[in-house]
Amino acid sequence: MQFLIYILLYPLLWSISKLPFRILYLISDCVYVLLYYIVGYRKKVVTNNLELVFPDKPADEIKKIRKKFYKHLADMFLEMAKTMSISEKELKKRFHIKNPEEFKRLEQLNKSIILIFGHYASWEWAIVIQQYINFKGFAVYKKLSNQYFDKLVRKIRSKFSTYLISTKETITTITTHETSGVKTITGFLSDQSPRATRDVYWGKFMGISVPCFTGAERLAKNLDFSTAYLKINKVKRGYYEAEIVTLAENSKDFPNYQLTDVFLRELEKQIYDTPEYYFWTHRRWKHRNKKPKL
Repeated sequence: MQFLIYILLYPLLWSISKLPFRILYLISDCVYVLLYYIVGYRKKVVTNNLELVFPDKPADEIKKIRKKFYKHLADMFLEMAKTMSISEKELKKRFHIKNPEEFKRLEQLNKSIILIFGHYASWEWAIVIQQYINFKGFAVYKKLSNQYFDKLVRKIRSKFSTYLISTKETITTITTHETSGVKTITGFLSDQSPRATRDVYWGKFMGISVPCFTGAERLAKNLDFSTAYLKINKVKRGYYEAEIVTLAENSKDFPNYQLTDVFLRELEKQIYDTPEYYFWTHRRWKHRNKKPKL
């Protein structure tokens, strides 16, 4: 069944990826209508999330943000497909690195880099970052259940020299390279929700106490890597700008969880400023009332 789904969808995705952007976004407009008005894809989850983190906003403003988000979501779906055939030149034009010199400065410290970012704007096109740095690039991801699409995603990312590694592979892969003297830059999407267990770190995100992933921070501290935040903004439809914000040159010197908290504060600023570009379909706050008692 997995292979059948793959061979049915792959030609469609490839055909979409070859379309010019002006046609791509006409299709995106249709996808928006389908997602928002017809299917209502996770509309309740999105609404609940927005009402939870913006309790003072009136219903009509929540609705406006929700509509803008679904338009952005549709664009992202089509842009993800476009990644299959987009050229390096085109991707650099559409995903502009504002301060590439900061990567060079961090490289000169002769320390591997942990790059943290959230599900904001276009995290998919961040794979172009590898073209601005000499360190070997990795991105931590959750394996797809469909093995054929999982292989396809790995192939797409690797054409820009960024290699995907699963969460289970992360420590071994990065440690092995570090031991061998190979400096790396590893990207972590760190704003998702881990299980609400006793040993997990509970921090504040958008003013709400939630369990937080701390794997990126722990790896940076244990191996004394530098830590940076990738601040991605949407400039206009189909165009993004990213800024490298250094959080720590010597991560081991920071108290536990401080880097995680600083990352969340940086991401919050972007969400408060332009909320429609955050990934509201994810149930990020589902464990907010489940903190185990000690």
